[in-house]
Amino acid sequence: MIETWPDTEAAVHLFLDMSTQWRSGFSGRTGLDYAALPTVLDLRAIPAADRERLFDDLRVMEIETLTLQAKEAK
Repeated sequence: MIETWPDTEAAVHLFLDMSTQWRSGFSGRTGLDYAALPTVLDLRAIPAADRERLFDDLRVMEIETLTLQAKEAK
């Protein structure tokens, strides 16, 4: 289990839920498959009012993951 701050907990759980939804190419991960996102949000019963914020947070974590991956590949 990972420890999170209360204001980031939902976003971290969403990122972990999406962790099997990476698209990959010859150079590795290219980004998350957003087609799965509505299903995950529905399964987790995320209120509509929170979805835009959580999507923004998810994108921050996605971009950071891709940035770290690119640095490690060099």
